Amino acid sequence: MSGLGKLGAEALRAEFESSEAFSEHMSGLGKLGAEALRAEFGSSEAFSDAGREGKMVKFLKTGKVVILLSGRYAGKKAVIVQNKDDGSSLRPYGHAVVVGLSKEPRKVVRSISQKKQARRSSIKTFVKTVNYQHMMPTRYTLDVDLKNVVSAEALETAAKKVDARKEAKKLLEEKFKSGKNRWFFTKLRF
Repeated sequence: MSGLGKLGAEALRAEFESSEAFSEHMSGLGKLGAEALRAEFGSSEAFSDAGREGKMVKFLKTGKVVILLSGRYAGKKAVIVQNKDDGSSLRPYGHAVVVGLSKEPRKVVRSISQKKQARRSSIKTFVKTVNYQHMMPTRYTLDVDLKNVVSAEALETAAKKVDARKEAKKLLEEKFKSGKNRWFFTKLRF
């Protein structure tokens, strides 16, 4: 049964609701097939609970790079700073506080002036609370400690939000100048 995978196990489970139908099918499979199914599931009770023993893995964690799918910053990359899988009283759905790039750094060539290089390598950030449904996780993570700078309380007033955005900008610019995580600082082409 391990060769069938989850879809195969679910198809068999849907096909055989009663233990009688299951045992009839087992007798028609032949010795090897029936023994393999019995070895995997033992009884019909074990068969009906197969595939449900594990919980869902929490993969939207702090530091995970996501792409926003809707709103003003659709198509922009962001980093999860704080996540609430179960929601809160104000937002009864899974959401996360993210810091992202609203303006990515542009290509810099050595021949242009220092002033132009500085302007082209600057970034612009945003801080936002986003529903899990409106973000797409990527395989990348970003090792920046934004938890001290940005929090849910920083989003309460406009002045706190501006300060948090400026602090996040400083940290992300330092990360960009270090030369690591190049993918995060490139513009998505689509």
